[in-house]
Amino acid sequence: MSLTESSLLAALTSVQDPHTGKDFVSTRAVRNVQISGGDVAFDVELGYPAQSLVPELRRAFIAAAKTVAGVDNVSVNISTKIQSHSVQRGVQLLPGVKNIIAVASGKGGVGKSTTSANLALALAAEGARVGVLDADIYGPSQTMMLGVSGKPESSDGKTMEPKINHGVQVMSIGLLVDNDQAMIWRGPMAVQALEQMLRQTNWKDLDYLIIDLPPGTGDIQLTLSQRVPMTGAVVVTTPQDIALLDAKKGIQMFEKVGVPILGVVENMAMHVCSNCGHVEHIFGNGGGARMAADYHIDFLGSLPLSMQIREQADSGTPTVVASPDSEAAQIYKKLARDVAVKVAQKAKDFSAKFPTITVSQNT
Repeated sequence: MSLTESSLLAALTSVQDPHTGKDFVSTRAVRNVQISGGDVAFDVELGYPAQSLVPELRRAFIAAAKTVAGVDNVSVNISTKIQSHSVQRGVQLLPGVKNIIAVASGKGGVGKSTTSANLALALAAEGARVGVLDADIYGPSQTMMLGVSGKPESSDGKTMEPKINHGVQVMSIGLLVDNDQAMIWRGPMAVQALEQMLRQTNWKDLDYLIIDLPPGTGDIQLTLSQRVPMTGAVVVTTPQDIALLDAKKGIQMFEKVGVPILGVVENMAMHVCSNCGHVEHIFGNGGGARMAADYHIDFLGSLPLSMQIREQADSGTPTVVASPDSEAAQIYKKLARDVAVKVAQKAKDFSAKFPTITVSQNT
């Protein structure tokens, strides 16, 4: 029996995407199949960054292809193509930015900024072009966490160049004012400043812009959710009941303005004693997962209450950069891939396309 494309594709269906559970053939990720004698070659195009998974996926595809009689050599090219996806109705996409992901919490002090920084760095480590907008006007922290400083450069006096560190583009009010200067602004002024930072920063071909929102569901959060073209939002909480109470308000706010919730992250889920290894659930157990189930949204994972995570963020080299092979870094990377997969599964952006309207005597 001669080697055929159909027999090869049938064998490749055994390789499943670890994040979706679907095979790459039925989702049309396998493309450009070429067969020359016993040599086969094909491309696999992912819709999300997954650089750390490529070696394992390549081995799986080669092994599956070689189960087909007549296959001698296998060449697999695995690439990523990240596209723009739909946002709130009536809000246009931002030039130079394909997808905007808001990271929010109803309550301060739950590790939202730490999660934002590590999420951005994990997406970058997986091969994406990523930016971070620090939207916390009153308490900016991304400058310290991502190790950037100094006034942004401007070649035309109208737009600003983002600071870049660890491969991530960064803009924050902390770059525009002195570290010890208090921002005593009312809501409309803060919203205007944020919109200027968002739209007057020369973002350079970003696949994802992570917006670290301030805590709460007030005027700033609501206005940004209505005006900023958000692909989706990630809600950060701790297992503590009081944090969950506020996190639910954040979920409800996004639902009202039409921003999809990509998932819930539970921070400070447990503390592991550095001396004896004893695990203690200081802030409760499983609260984030239960809340996600109640609202029928995805639970993205739990992070421990860790001195190492705190120290690394304070030093300007968050966990994903400082300890890329650590257990915490692997959790952040899986979280990032899961978020990117959720984005990839959303509808593509068709904001530039309009329906054809026909007017006749009969209408």
